[in-house]
Amino acid sequence: MNRQVSELGTEKISKLLLKQAIPASIGILVMSINMIVDTIFVGRWIGVMAIAAVTVVLPIAFLISSIGMGIGIGGSSIISRLLGAKNNTKAFEVFGNQISLTVGLSVFFVFIGTFFCFPILQLFGANGAIINPATDYFHVIIWGIPFLAFAMMGNPVIRALGKPNYAMFTMIFPAISNIVLDIIFIKYMNLGIYGAGLATAISYGVSGIFVLWFFLSKNSELKILPKYFAINTSILKEIIALGGVTIVRQGTISLLVIILNYTLFKYGGELSIAVYGIINRVMMFALFPVLGVTQGFLPIAGYNYGANDTARVKQTINTSIIFGTGIATFIFILIMLFPTELVGIFTEDKALLELTPNALIIAFLATPVITTQLIGSAYFQAAGKAFPALCLTLLKQGVFLIPLVFILPQFYGINGVWMSFPIADILSTLVTYIFLKKEIKLNLA
Repeated sequence: MNRQVSELGTEKISKLLLKQAIPASIGILVMSINMIVDTIFVGRWIGVMAIAAVTVVLPIAFLISSIGMGIGIGGSSIISRLLGAKNNTKAFEVFGNQISLTVGLSVFFVFIGTFFCFPILQLFGANGAIINPATDYFHVIIWGIPFLAFAMMGNPVIRALGKPNYAMFTMIFPAISNIVLDIIFIKYMNLGIYGAGLATAISYGVSGIFVLWFFLSKNSELKILPKYFAINTSILKEIIALGGVTIVRQGTISLLVIILNYTLFKYGGELSIAVYGIINRVMMFALFPVLGVTQGFLPIAGYNYGANDTARVKQTINTSIIFGTGIATFIFILIMLFPTELVGIFTEDKALLELTPNALIIAFLATPVITTQLIGSAYFQAAGKAFPALCLTLLKQGVFLIPLVFILPQFYGINGVWMSFPIADILSTLVTYIFLKKEIKLNLA
């Protein structure tokens, strides 16, 4: 293939990781800023219940669009290994199957979401005063979700081609669009929560159209060719096996959101859901460089695993964990020092300013250790080992966090919810470390 792809197997790992991780981090940063600014605009220009509504609805949107993300990550793992093995023709076939699956499934689930809007919103915790703004928001953004799904499918494939800068733009362009349109629709046109939803839906469209342009342009070695759209059963099974990890993880996150919103509503009312909305936005923003390292790790590990260069795979794991842990520790220190200032960015509401800083501190207590868990689960996905990848991916949210959210509030009230996050982080990191250490000893020594 091209020079950028071949560099995945030859360039110095630390330099290569920076080259892959920095654009991924910038893209995640801009998307995080977009979410933060969106929340600031909604909170300051519409109100506290609008923050709660967005907190309820966006996980539904991401659950549907995660179909594209799962197909993208699963397919890109296969493509990375195929490129490492110099099997370019099959890489084209995998990509064609990804397109067919993403378009078909995302459109189907959008129609399901449209017809069953009200019960779905209630299931995700749109109770009390939240239901009306949540319904208005949901009815608009759902039509942008197929574009988001296509963009989320294409993004990891673009990285697998060694084009991290273009992958970064798939996140930057919609983020900028959303911020600009928020100002126009909410502040100047006074469209309220409907305007916020309209801005988000259009921004999803911008992202999807940019990804489509990339694969139609001369910048991409993989092309959109209809002759590869026909579903190949063996490819389908492998994409689902690996991409299912991401889809199941997002499904588990959605289940967690349902349980969280009900628990928060039970112990603290609508206000606690707004508190979590702010914490969630801070998490997205604060952890962007760690997530960027994880995104940068995947194509490097996948390519070298496909090329049977175990020494480089092991080096990529170690370098990624060192980089990510250092960054996570720095983030942890900043949050511990400035929790009130961070919360004050989002709202001027006195109740939120009183409740959120302490919750933020508790939720972030285990931040320095999270990189090992992220890289460990990402390695098994990059290597095409679907079952351990699935198990490790589900550790935090499914195995530990959901039960803790059920149990701890019974003893510690609303603080039990916030305590669940660091405990789940520590437990899932310990288990992942054991699995990863054993894998390195058996297969990468």
